[in-house]
Amino acid sequence: MAIRIEDKKQIVAEVNEAAKSALSAVLADYRGVTVEELTALRKTARENNVYLRVVRNTLLKRAIADTSYECLNEALVGPTILAFSQDHPGAAARVLKEFSKNNEEFDVKALAVDGSLLSADQIDVLAKLPTYDEAIATLMSVMLAPVTKLTQTVNEVPSKVTRAVAAVRDQKQEAA
Repeated sequence: MAIRIEDKKQIVAEVNEAAKSALSAVLADYRGVTVEELTALRKTARENNVYLRVVRNTLLKRAIADTSYECLNEALVGPTILAFSQDHPGAAARVLKEFSKNNEEFDVKALAVDGSLLSADQIDVLAKLPTYDEAIATLMSVMLAPVTKLTQTVNEVPSKVTRAVAAVRDQKQEAA
């Protein structure tokens, strides 16, 4: 079905706007995936604030021109579904990786972060990036570790003195 020129311009503008605010991009081949499965994928993407769109490759090339995702042009072959991470660089990779576990036909083609094209086998690297909250929690635990150790050490001194006095008392009671 032919798309009107106005609709094409709107699609290009929308995808371009999403690309400008995106932190990473993932391209995948969705051949063999049912409509119900794609609907479930779209729902998961929305829940994780991932922009997900099936776009013709010619329109996608125009949309990502002059953005940091222009490096994806060489991966634009065959049916393509595009996912842009809006809040966290690993969100789109995590969503598509999880989806591909249950759908063998679904194939990740390429990834892009900060203008760098990554191969599809590096999706684990991007998907395993901690979220903002996880990174803050890790940072806080690292910052609290010395304070916790110091507190334990300071609390140990009175305990040792108390145990030493109790041992001397017990010795004197046994001697008497």
